[in-house]
Amino acid sequence: MKSRFAMAAGAALALAAAPVLAQAPRAAPGEGPARHSARPTTAAITRDDAMTRVYVLADDSMMGRDAGTRGNVMGTDYIAAEARRIGLRPAGENGTFFQTVPMVRRTVDSQSSLTPRGGNPLKLWEDFAPLPHVAGFFDVSATLAAQETPVVYGGRWGDPAAIAPEQARGRFVVFAAPVAPNGRPDFRIWMKGPMTRYAGATGLAIATMDASPPDFITFLRDEQMVLAGPPGRQSGPPVMLLTSIAAERLLGAPLTSLQPGAAAAGGRTVTGGFRPRDERTEFPARNVVAILPGSDARLRGQYVAIGAHNDHVGIAEHAEDHDSVRVYDRLFRRGGAEGQMKELSAAETARLRAGIDSLRRVRPARRDSIFNGADDDASGSAAVLEIAQQMAARPPRRSVLFVWHTAEEKGLFGSEHFTEHPTVPRDSIVAQLNVDMIGRGRADDVERGGGPGYLQLVGSRRLSTQLGDLVEEVNRTGSHGFTFDYSMDADKHEANIYCRSDHYNYARWGIPVTFFTTGGHADYHMITDEPQYVDFDKLVRVSRFIGSVAEAVANRDARPVVDKPRPDPYGRCQQ
Repeated sequence: MKSRFAMAAGAALALAAAPVLAQAPRAAPGEGPARHSARPTTAAITRDDAMTRVYVLADDSMMGRDAGTRGNVMGTDYIAAEARRIGLRPAGENGTFFQTVPMVRRTVDSQSSLTPRGGNPLKLWEDFAPLPHVAGFFDVSATLAAQETPVVYGGRWGDPAAIAPEQARGRFVVFAAPVAPNGRPDFRIWMKGPMTRYAGATGLAIATMDASPPDFITFLRDEQMVLAGPPGRQSGPPVMLLTSIAAERLLGAPLTSLQPGAAAAGGRTVTGGFRPRDERTEFPARNVVAILPGSDARLRGQYVAIGAHNDHVGIAEHAEDHDSVRVYDRLFRRGGAEGQMKELSAAETARLRAGIDSLRRVRPARRDSIFNGADDDASGSAAVLEIAQQMAARPPRRSVLFVWHTAEEKGLFGSEHFTEHPTVPRDSIVAQLNVDMIGRGRADDVERGGGPGYLQLVGSRRLSTQLGDLVEEVNRTGSHGFTFDYSMDADKHEANIYCRSDHYNYARWGIPVTFFTTGGHADYHMITDEPQYVDFDKLVRVSRFIGSVAEAVANRDARPVVDKPRPDPYGRCQQ
């Protein structure tokens, strides 16, 4: 799931480097095997078939499947070969299973600078760090151009008492850093509200650079993979991080002495900006697109879309000890890359050491740098293959459109491109079922609830009450036994999950969607998201259920009615 991107904190760990292959470890109690021998798959959705596919997609040889890299090409080659073997029809470009998504590697021009009137220039990456365009989080353009632009203080980012949008219009607004639950400055500004609230501002600067982990700044400095050309959706103003000292230089006073809306001392202005530099990727970024034709000639021209994302976040710059990372995260960073590192007390350090020592008695230390993404989203990609092979044996009335999207982790770019340039008529898609991270959800994964019947649903009634009701009905009448958690689908939820995976690019065009996931966990966007930690029994149950929902939609006489307001397809998503 994006972070997409990509979640910036997770993508910060996905810097290109030579991979360090993990030695095959011995399994600790409660873990699956480190390796699994691939076997021919069958039409039934089975544990062994799911294991075969996840272990292939999340193998070290795939090098983290980062979009636009050789590893992702290998992953998409595998998916396309399986689609052909299953008997699906190619529905990409030029008679192939592939749709190439035009991606570029974007960096910030090294000559970028900002200069307060009467002061010395601020230095790029030392005093300020521009944020990239990352759909669903930053939603900012990549260019800032300020010319004697008035500087004002905006208050604390995300605070209800912050500056009003009309006060920010035409100005360069400096905000204090948001505050984390522990009372310290929080660099995760995307969790505190949309930048598009201040669409009329010339630029936004948030004084949280001091609190940002070094690997996050490295991520911002490193090249970003984005869609070629300007973002298709409405974007907010340019945004950057500042050091607290740089913020004071721009405002001419300590932030703590100012009230929201206060002009910089002496009417200070700022001049300068930043702009992007783009280069083509060495390898193509590809959606894999396939069709199972429907059995009813009258309904065959309509499609139920089922999707997952084929990419993950690649290879870390530095190798780490796998077991140390896993123990730390399970004890102290339950959200994985969405959590924050903490300073450990003596007692907590002892707990960490005891956990690592318990694994050392089972196996030696092993260094690893590959983000295998077994749950995110090899689990979803494998599930869609499993569903496709099962449905191919008995096609439903409507056709089924299978899309394995690329570059979800970069900003939902594969699904954005597909829905902008669909290979079937867009209005012929009656619903889209998105499968992203369905391999976990145990009680020890989910901080609240969890277990064999736990499943999160997002978006199922946001456009179509009928679709949401149908999902519930299939669960009940098919005796699937799931207990649905709708809490992440709540309006204005700070995690904004509805906007963070590929289903939203269908929903923005008025296509009813349901997002199925077993939720986040301590291995999210970490090198520890590996197949031995996937709950394959759960993955099979969820896959069978999603397949049943798809069949129910595909066999209905009428398509699901859209009875809720359709969003602006180019507006910013905020659930």
